[in-house]
Amino acid sequence: MTTQKFPGLAGVIAGDTAISTVGKKGLGLNYRGYSIDDLAEHATFEEVAYLLLYKALPNRVELAAYRKKLLGLRRLPEGLRRILEQLPGSAHPMDVLRTGCSALGALEPESPDHDQYEVANRLIASFSGMLAYWYHYGKSGERIDTGTEEESLGGHFLRLLHGHPPSDLHRRMLNASLILYAEHEFNASTFSARVTASTLSDIYSAVTSAIGTLRGPLHGGANEESMKLIARFGSAEEAEKAVLGMLERKEKIMGFGHRVYRESDPRSKIIKAWSKKLAEEASKMVLFEVSERIEQVMRREKDLFPNLDFYSATAYHLGGIPTPLFTPVFVFARISGWSAHIIEQRGANKLIRPTADYIGPPPRPFVPIEERG
Repeated sequence: MTTQKFPGLAGVIAGDTAISTVGKKGLGLNYRGYSIDDLAEHATFEEVAYLLLYKALPNRVELAAYRKKLLGLRRLPEGLRRILEQLPGSAHPMDVLRTGCSALGALEPESPDHDQYEVANRLIASFSGMLAYWYHYGKSGERIDTGTEEESLGGHFLRLLHGHPPSDLHRRMLNASLILYAEHEFNASTFSARVTASTLSDIYSAVTSAIGTLRGPLHGGANEESMKLIARFGSAEEAEKAVLGMLERKEKIMGFGHRVYRESDPRSKIIKAWSKKLAEEASKMVLFEVSERIEQVMRREKDLFPNLDFYSATAYHLGGIPTPLFTPVFVFARISGWSAHIIEQRGANKLIRPTADYIGPPPRPFVPIEERG
């Protein structure tokens, strides 16, 4: 009897979730029933994080209290700062966040008095500070204060990064981007977090698993590779010629297509609009024009559409975020979705343990070493 196989678990329904739907039942992408279009246009990231964790949008009083809570959780403990100072400035930024998360788990372990919600909020509030503290110390030896009075997480990160308050346009772009990246059903890193959570491990371990999964270039990092490509060209015409050559040589163009979506990524049009706004504001339309031409070539030649990562590249670049930090921004957002999934997994837990077909050699006798020649 031949066992049906699903390489990469494509098409396998591995569980139930009430957190989000991705292109199913004609609903597009929504978080707990709310359209991503409405959330990205009208909500703040803090409202979305609250929605994902607590299952409902907050009212004014609840949102104010939640923002105050996050603001109070931004500063890093001394032990974590010392650990971050030991990491080389040349380290991969995702390694920094993975190490920072694991270290914080040892310094502030999950317990009845520091439960999964408290841990989730601590990580939402402090990941951007971890990255910025390491980034500045590695570059100049400066020990920055990771507590700011910026109301939004996006504004907080940009202020830590640049040392001054961001423009309203940059703040709003990053807010929208964090919402778009916050959650995406059973993607690879989320599933990794759920697998770890299913063993009844602590939330820090589950999040660390997710960060390690996102570090892989087949999941995270496409926005970084997209930016490296876009930055090579001085005009749309130059970009078209080069990309056609890359396609002829069968080179992979990062930031296009998606494992789940078939016609388009509903998040792409939203971040594309922000990319255009920032390009117009900075009078750097060449970057946007190059991006748009690459999109046109890929649609015409390969019938592939840009995913969220592609236009995030120019949006982040125009927002002054260094390219190596693009994927960590993904972490700042996705910790809310990861945490929601960990909590959901624990609520109706069953150990996740698939089976495999064995394709190795048939049974064979053991040969003592002296007889192996």
